[in-house]
Amino acid sequence: MPNIKSAKKRVKVIATKTARNKAQNSALKTSIKKAAVAIETKSEDMAATVNAAIKSIDKAAAKGLMHKNTAARRKSALARKMNKAV
Repeated sequence: MPNIKSAKKRVKVIATKTARNKAQNSALKTSIKKAAVAIETKSEDMAATVNAAIKSIDKAAAKGLMHKNTAARRKSALARKMNKAV
């Protein structure tokens, strides 16, 4: 446990940021999984689900949750899967 006042504050701030990042990463993974399931089952709202996943990937990259090249790679993979399924 830290003794210095600023170190105590950093512990609190890091805990808050960790919780926020964990929630956002969880939501991102959920949207990507929903898009993958929609592609596999070839549902009629497949395009809308994939677009929502791509939007969430863009938001994650903008917030710094993932690198922009990682985001581009994931979006490309989703688009390739969708185009292959159609």
